[in-house]
Amino acid sequence: MNKANRIGIVGGGAWGTALAVAAHNAGAETLLWARNKAIVDHINREHENTAYLPGMKLPEQLLASSTMQPLADCDTALMVVPTQQLRAVFAELMQFWPADKPLILCAKGIERQSGLLPAGIIRDIRPNQVVAALSGPSFAVDVVAGKPTAVSLAADTMARSEALCQMLASPFFRPYAGDDLAGVEIGGALKNVTAVCCGIAAGRALGASAGAALMARGFSEMVRYGVAHGALAETFMGLSGFGDLVLTCSSSQSRNFSFGFGLGAGTLDIGDALEGRVPLAEGAFTASIAARTARTKGLDLPILQTVSEILEGTIGIGAAIHRLLERPLKSEKL
Repeated sequence: MNKANRIGIVGGGAWGTALAVAAHNAGAETLLWARNKAIVDHINREHENTAYLPGMKLPEQLLASSTMQPLADCDTALMVVPTQQLRAVFAELMQFWPADKPLILCAKGIERQSGLLPAGIIRDIRPNQVVAALSGPSFAVDVVAGKPTAVSLAADTMARSEALCQMLASPFFRPYAGDDLAGVEIGGALKNVTAVCCGIAAGRALGASAGAALMARGFSEMVRYGVAHGALAETFMGLSGFGDLVLTCSSSQSRNFSFGFGLGAGTLDIGDALEGRVPLAEGAFTASIAARTARTKGLDLPILQTVSEILEGTIGIGAAIHRLLERPLKSEKL
């Protein structure tokens, strides 16, 4: 392998491990960083990430490290840590990572404190950092199992995006190039909020028709939010918008859908969620800050607003359902 084919993965969860496998399958020499030394040791010795992907064998050539310094030898790195942790992890990485080496951001969300998308978080710390974003309909288990997966990869220029796509592409992992960085990141963030809402509806046994309606109107809200924040409407018709929305809103494998289902079914108490006694899905972090930024732009996004209020504990699920159904009739539009 030459140096240009060395790819670093920052994050040892399920998706980070899956993307490490994807990079390996694309012919790259791959190094995965994880903070948890037990995960690192098990990947190196047993070729398995038992904490997140039990029973799934990983390539023997895939190496892991609990220190960041070896990542300095990589040409490109994929940042695969939750959005709310991205700022702290990049602050550690940047001492080993120059600004002209691309970082591909794979988190989906909006930082609660700042309202920034992942690229904004990185550039808030280092304004000249080269960044790209990868998002789309993808479950980690499918990627590790070698099942066909397609994603969007956007950078500031098409030339850079196309080069990064070539680096990651393999017969079963197909990235599509784009230059609408904001659109790809907004799609990845807001689809999680709609998935929580669809999960609540499923947990309340409201039926498939209600789920389809929420998905369609949630998509409309995603497009309007995105365009208001400088994204291109057509980006949301692709994998990182519509594609990811369909997957996340219709499968129990989705953490956001499952989180909402638990709330709707009553098996998950909103008080426990608010007090941090159960893990929150990324959509729960995103909803409130996205609703606030939408209001500042004068956007009427009832699904986003309602999910935000449910998760903040200011409205009950039953009352929220009635409020959505009682909204004034209007024309259907994006």
